[in-house]
Amino acid sequence: MHLDVQDDPAIIAEVERQLARRTRDIRLKGEIKRLFRARVWSQTAKIIRAWMIWVAFLDVLTLALNMLMLPKAIALSMLLPGAIIPPVVMIVVLLWRKPQAHWLQGASLIAGMFLILLSVALVGVSAGGEFYERHLNIMLFVAITAIIIFGIPLAWTMSIAASALGLYLVFQLQNPGIEFGSAAAATLFFTSGIIATIAARRIMTILAQKTFLFELRDRHRVAELAEANDRLQLLASTDPLTGIANRRWMTELLDLLWADGGTCPGGAAMLMCDIDDFKKLNDHLGHAEGDRCLVEVARIIKENVRRDHDLVARYGGEEFLVLLPGVDNEEAISVAERIRQSVEAAAFPNPASRVSRRVTLSIGVAVQRADEVISPEQLQRQADAALYLAKQTGRNRVLLHRPEPSGRNHIQLTR
Repeated sequence: MHLDVQDDPAIIAEVERQLARRTRDIRLKGEIKRLFRARVWSQTAKIIRAWMIWVAFLDVLTLALNMLMLPKAIALSMLLPGAIIPPVVMIVVLLWRKPQAHWLQGASLIAGMFLILLSVALVGVSAGGEFYERHLNIMLFVAITAIIIFGIPLAWTMSIAASALGLYLVFQLQNPGIEFGSAAAATLFFTSGIIATIAARRIMTILAQKTFLFELRDRHRVAELAEANDRLQLLASTDPLTGIANRRWMTELLDLLWADGGTCPGGAAMLMCDIDDFKKLNDHLGHAEGDRCLVEVARIIKENVRRDHDLVARYGGEEFLVLLPGVDNEEAISVAERIRQSVEAAAFPNPASRVSRRVTLSIGVAVQRADEVISPEQLQRQADAALYLAKQTGRNRVLLHRPEPSGRNHIQLTR
């Protein structure tokens, strides 16, 4: 069962409180108690079902051997009380195949155990003689094995123990072979043994509960660690100012995309976007205004690309890299123009710019065809070359890098 407790501060606080106590003082309650029952139910149910089946098998086997080895009258007297066990076992096993109401399963187990113990005792009482005392002792042995291996609530365990001791005392008082004092002494002797067994079972249960509490705490700590690691990973891959990816993240992603055969599957376009005269903006309006400009430009770029396909990163101080998988020249130029026009239309002030009194972008575009083998570094150099020429030829424009058939490269001005 999955335990999702890391987001519940009340449960975590209770776990810490319980673990701060002495082991013997641990007491589960509320939601933690319910979680513990749900965790151990499957194992407990398997043990109970297996124990019941073996008891029924040994009962049938014993009755069969008695018919072969004992006098017929004695064997027949054992048959009827011994026949109680198989149907009782069947009912208990069926009720413990899947989770039921807690009270129902507790009642079925306690009642089933009482009938099994009664059956064992009645076998000896019906046969009489040496079998009387022997089967009462066997009954207590059966009860003790159940107490030891059943990981059930203490109240259920004590009910089973009380049933066994009560049956033992009642039948011993009616035993014609012993006196009252002997019956009482034997009952007290077995009572002390069963009390010690219950105490041992209680310690086992508390240790299991403590282990469960440690598990809950460890899950919480692992969840906290994972969350911290996620935050660190996000910080390592995100530009803290603009909130978009940083250069490191984009470089790693490009290497990953180009890992197979030196080409990006389906081809890709790369846009290198640079804010024109950004240094003059900082010098005249201040760094706070420059930071605001970077944030707004990053937002505009993200708004003009495909949210589920395209990738945007801040690649330098005022430089942004955009990767457009699966696009051709015309599509790449169209996206770049849309970005450039949107930034210009936003009319962010840049009064000292040599291009315009508003913030503008220059964009270099390079495209890799699906069948073209080219590294991301080469594609970036091509986009950088196109961006450099866009700066040299007046800024606030988009330029596409086009390789010549001869192998040399040239730049096509698109605006």
